[in-house]
Amino acid sequence: MGVAARQVRTLLALLALSPGTPVPFDRLVEELWAGKVMGNARNALQANVVRLRKLLEGLADRPGDELVRTLGSGYVLDVDADSIDAYRFRDLADLGSSCVTRRPAEAIDLLERALRLWRGPALFDVGDGLRFRIEAARLDERRLSAREDLIAAKLANGEDRGVVSELKQLAAEYPERERFSEQLMVALYRNGRQTEALDVFHDTRKRLAAELGLEPGHALRELYQAILVHDQVLL
Repeated sequence: MGVAARQVRTLLALLALSPGTPVPFDRLVEELWAGKVMGNARNALQANVVRLRKLLEGLADRPGDELVRTLGSGYVLDVDADSIDAYRFRDLADLGSSCVTRRPAEAIDLLERALRLWRGPALFDVGDGLRFRIEAARLDERRLSAREDLIAAKLANGEDRGVVSELKQLAAEYPERERFSEQLMVALYRNGRQTEALDVFHDTRKRLAAELGLEPGHALRELYQAILVHDQVLL
């Protein structure tokens, strides 16, 4: 659903972060007009709520004042959480992550469905208040974890060759997430590319030191040693 007016989009996003839970007027005003002194903030908020109600009413079979209800000293978006992409993503990602090792094919399906819900950076087209920054960071972190789990499921499902290209890009883009480097090393090793797998370790070590002042973690170092000795656990 596209919402042209930025403040109406921001208001909808704020309410959608906590469906079924009232969001106080003062918090909405702070997020919508952070840092601005407004003598008529409550009236401005109410005007945006009216616009949002009209918008939602045109998309649903319920009156707008039932979809966005006034409750106490705040407004509440009265919809099921599973109608909101962020919640559907989390539910699918959690289900997929729970069966990566036991049922990798099922995990692949669930995690791919979860990741298809994304259309860009989290909350990129709404306000930049504190609530949005915190929630966007959480969603982006969960998205990366879901990608890690999806690749783990594909490796468990024998799809080693198909993930190499994606992993090279991810390991370069997120050097601090050593799991991508670990997965790339495993995928390369299983494809008979031991030297390249070892090079990934050395490249990751250099980048960690140069960009973050860190050494590789225990898991990455253990994997490096396992590749050196052709440990059967890698197959």
